[in-house]
This record gives sequence, C-alpha cells and structure tokens, in this order.
Amino acid sequence: MATVTFHEAPVNTSGELPAKGAVAPDFVLVANDLSEKTLNDYAGKKKILNIVPSLDTPVCATSTRKFNVEAASLQDTVVLVVSADLPFASGRFCATEGIDKVTALSTFRSTFAKDYGVALVDGPLAGLAARAVVVLDAENKVVYTQLVPEITDEPDYAAALSAARNAS
Repeated sequence: MATVTFHEAPVNTSGELPAKGAVAPDFVLVANDLSEKTLNDYAGKKKILNIVPSLDTPVCATSTRKFNVEAASLQDTVVLVVSADLPFASGRFCATEGIDKVTALSTFRSTFAKDYGVALVDGPLAGLAARAVVVLDAENKVVYTQLVPEITDEPDYAAALSAARNAS
C-alpha cells in the first residue's frame, strides 16, 4: 500500500506500482467503442500509461492534452490515458478537446486499478485511481513509474517522455 495526498489529506492506494524492470501486468480495459483492449493490442510498441482519476477534472484534462501534443513526436509509442470514466464520457471529452494522438481507456469492468496498485481505498476519491504514469518498453517491461504524491498535481512529463524515448 502506498500513500498519496488529495488536497494535502493522506489517502491510501491498494498496493504499489509495478516495479521497474518487471513485466507489467496484463490488463483488460474498455475503449470508447466498448471494445476490450489488452497489452497485446499494443504489442511491439512502447507504452505510456497516463493513469488519472477522471478526465472530468482540470489536472486530468491538462495531462491528457499535454500527452496528446507530445505523442505526435514519439516513435513506435502509444499513449494510453486510463481513467474510471465511462467510455461514452471519455469519447465525448476526446471529441470536444480534439484529443486524437492518445487512446482513452476505461477501467469500467476492469481490475486494472487494483492490479497496478493505484486504486484509492479511502478518502473522497475512493474507488478511483491515483494519478500515476507507467512507461513500458516494447516487451512490456516497466522502465519508468511515477505515483504522483499529490493527486491534484501534474505528473513529471519530461521524465516520462524521456523514459519512453530511451526505452528499447
């Protein structure tokens, strides 16, 4: 279990992020068209998992926009924005915001948040995911993680992007 804060109040997660060097747990997440996506759907590509509580918050929306801009410059890399938002809501958000370089995926019908150790188990956001970034190489090995200490803060974009660019 890890502890982060939400408006400076401590909240706990369900576990720990996957360890650097470990193979990432597989997942089943729901795309905006209600299809199910797994790690295998992105085989052979590096992956940036931008994990957020909800796209319907200012910081989550900002991180999605920033990764959307940066994704265009990344070779053989996909950026997956993972949230608890229903696919309909994330689809609407992406269409309204012009998000077309990242893929929004929902934890709807999924154990992703628990499997990745980011499920918030207490506090006002219990049931949502903590803010985190996990970067995987083309073989799904974890090359970078960040559990953002304060949920209302943005992730370290530069470090995540650098890890993706330098991954094999």
